[in-house]
Amino acid sequence: MFGIDIGVDLGTANVLVYVKKKGIVLREPSVVALDRDTGQILAVGEEAKLMIGRTPGNISAIRPLRDGVIADYSVTESMLRYFIEKVIGHSFVFRPRVMICVPSGVTMVEKRAVQEAAEQAGARRTYLIEEPMAAAIGAGLPVDEATGSMIVDIGGGTTDVAVISLGGIVLSASLRVAGDKFDEAIIAYIRKNFSILIGERTAEDVKIAIGAAYPTARDAQMDVKGRDLYTGLPKGVAVTTAQIAEALEEPVSAIVDCVRKVLEETPPELASDIMDRGIILTGGGSMLFGLAERIRHQTGIPAMLADDPLSCVAVGTGRALEFVDRVKDGQSLDSVLSGN
Repeated sequence: MFGIDIGVDLGTANVLVYVKKKGIVLREPSVVALDRDTGQILAVGEEAKLMIGRTPGNISAIRPLRDGVIADYSVTESMLRYFIEKVIGHSFVFRPRVMICVPSGVTMVEKRAVQEAAEQAGARRTYLIEEPMAAAIGAGLPVDEATGSMIVDIGGGTTDVAVISLGGIVLSASLRVAGDKFDEAIIAYIRKNFSILIGERTAEDVKIAIGAAYPTARDAQMDVKGRDLYTGLPKGVAVTTAQIAEALEEPVSAIVDCVRKVLEETPPELASDIMDRGIILTGGGSMLFGLAERIRHQTGIPAMLADDPLSCVAVGTGRALEFVDRVKDGQSLDSVLSGN
């Protein structure tokens, strides 16, 4: 065995790294702080996230991944290199093999960009696995059995919905609507209705504290502070769950409609399995209060959060490394899982 094998959940919001036999060893935000004048990277991960919205003019805190794909190749490569070196050290004789998950809807060009970024960051060999398959493995679903399982993975940039059976993805849909769109919707709603501008971090805090998938899911209120668009001065306003649910209606409806569409196209035998087993939700976005209940109400099928929704994709990506020695050149991991 040369070097070590690591699995990377290269998410729009967070990067998680799984090391074989050790589990998840790193969990940090997908944020990089850059000096605009020199292009020098000043901070990565948690330290860089703290700078969002608080940097001087020459420093920019950016997220190099958008909607589940690479938006800034060179910064993504630097971020990956930083995290890989943080996990295995600066000097290593044997470069690691790396398994990275990608959304089910990405193009071949986008897949190649992920592979090249990982290899430039120090990977000896890079394998890709689609996010819904990784999420299903991480959630403990029997992906290699002749039974249908449905997974809904809602990350920061994408929502992946898939029906899995016999180690393969039977049906899938990828929607570029997820946690980031929730935050954007809250920012837009507060700007429109209260003439107050808030930042991404405040919107995320609101989403977690009082957000909900439908107005009556919870009864909560929160004081939100931002900048008055008319006076330019700081201003606070009290917002309620009902208001935030109204703000989130469009992105939540898009996700529920995507789930319904995949269910409508699912073969009858697999649909029967899903009715018995339920729909499993993974990813940070799936933790929106009341979302599982809303999906259940609008599909008639039980829906439930996985045990550790934030870690499922990373754990599944890492566990998929067990199959890596059976993957041949030009062969996908899915074909190995399905025995092809």
